[in-house]
Amino acid sequence: MLPDSNSTLIHLAIPKGRIESGVTGLLSAAGIELRSGPRGYRPVPSVPGYEVKLLKPQTIVEMLAAGSRDVGFAGADWVAEKKADLVELLDTELDPVRLVAAAPKLTLDGGELPLRPLVVASEYERLTLRWIRERGLDATFVRSYGATEVFPPEDADLIVDITATGETLAANGLVVVEELLRSSTRLYASLVALDSPDKKTAIEAFVLSLRSVIEARHRAMVELNVTRAELESVIEILPSMREPTIAYLHGGSGLSVKAAVPRGELPRLIPTLKERGATDIVVTRLEQIVP
Repeated sequence: MLPDSNSTLIHLAIPKGRIESGVTGLLSAAGIELRSGPRGYRPVPSVPGYEVKLLKPQTIVEMLAAGSRDVGFAGADWVAEKKADLVELLDTELDPVRLVAAAPKLTLDGGELPLRPLVVASEYERLTLRWIRERGLDATFVRSYGATEVFPPEDADLIVDITATGETLAANGLVVVEELLRSSTRLYASLVALDSPDKKTAIEAFVLSLRSVIEARHRAMVELNVTRAELESVIEILPSMREPTIAYLHGGSGLSVKAAVPRGELPRLIPTLKERGATDIVVTRLEQIVP
């Protein structure tokens, strides 16, 4: 599933900073280990076919739009902010965040923004200005360069910023007024790269490998033994991708059943399988699933 030494080179951009570890972990699970190179921003992949560079997420979006990188990981929030014409290939489901407007509770009037001129601070200029227009607010935009949450109340009435848990907002006395969008780390491709048949083929193989890891993270392999008499009762409640695998135990003493099931089903499923006669239940972690 990964490009070989004879394939077209993929120029891959990985975000430097907060979301870097999640992306490198995903790549590692797909068989692509990144080793530190002689230059810190150019890690060396363990397999051929890739040239990797670490960049800020905003820069990745701009370089993909310009066609100087083939594929790259970035938050959907920055793609929306830059209004970049890119192709989304995969949602990694990593680093889920919300872009929200937030203000000190004392600034609000009955939980709503006051009807007076406001100052809004954010790194997201385009998205914030659009929100101001859509809300019909009398507001002035102030650009922040990180640590936006410290602006209110002295330097801004409210902010527009990303939040994962809301803890940082709460720690700074801010409450969410409105959600602008939801974001996560996603894999994007440049239009230039996808216009090349060779590049497109290599990129599709790369996406397939990553998607198989993400699919495996949602499932677990359940193996169990059951008698022939109780088989259908067990199969009836056993969720699987298609049909479970069934094999005879040695000596015809029973049947072995195997299925990849959604991980979220395990707390309910395991006791119910036991009640229906399943024995020797084993649950194992899956590394990759290619449907």
